[in-house]
Amino acid sequence: MKYELLVFDWDGTLLDSAGAIVRAIQAACLDLDLPPPSDRQARHVIGLGLVDAMRHAVPDLPAERYQDMVDRYRFHYLSGDHELSLFEGVPEMLASLKQAGHVLTVATGKSRAGLERALDHSGLRQYFQASRCADECHSKPHPQMLEELMAEFGMASAATIMIGDTSHDLLMASNAGVDGLAVTYGAHPHDHLLEHKPVACLHTVAELDQWLKTHG
Repeated sequence: MKYELLVFDWDGTLLDSAGAIVRAIQAACLDLDLPPPSDRQARHVIGLGLVDAMRHAVPDLPAERYQDMVDRYRFHYLSGDHELSLFEGVPEMLASLKQAGHVLTVATGKSRAGLERALDHSGLRQYFQASRCADECHSKPHPQMLEELMAEFGMASAATIMIGDTSHDLLMASNAGVDGLAVTYGAHPHDHLLEHKPVACLHTVAELDQWLKTHG
């Protein structure tokens, strides 16, 4: 197989959570009497570590209030995250890829606690052999998450692919010297993803599944 190590982003790639993240960011701003970002502005920061995301989504927020913003965001997001659903076909795709012998991993802007909670809620824990989170590595687009995963499994960059729905995922892939594969059904729009030259830009989980079976 060409790509032995498959690295998946979580939010907007496996879990249909982009809308919930946007609403939580906007609600947190209102709680702190701050003007909420537009949907597009809030969507753009999805995938970053939480503090970096808040810094970009609310650029006028004083540094001493970052933690307040993070706390309010977590309150709103966690109040409804158990109701979020996977994109259709995700469990079946992951089961097939694992059975074919790929090493499946996650690189996410979520915290470790957040990813562990998501793995349990989603039922996907059984498919992944490792993961990296934003509170234990540099935030995307820094290459550390990918570099550590490649080192853990002894994989070359040519045998690794990063799969995600944002430019942050694709830039991280580029910074790590690995191929990036984009999906358009998550946070960032198609034209923005194309600017970062993914090996392909896919519009559904079914297309992603087929591409990985054909090219992976």
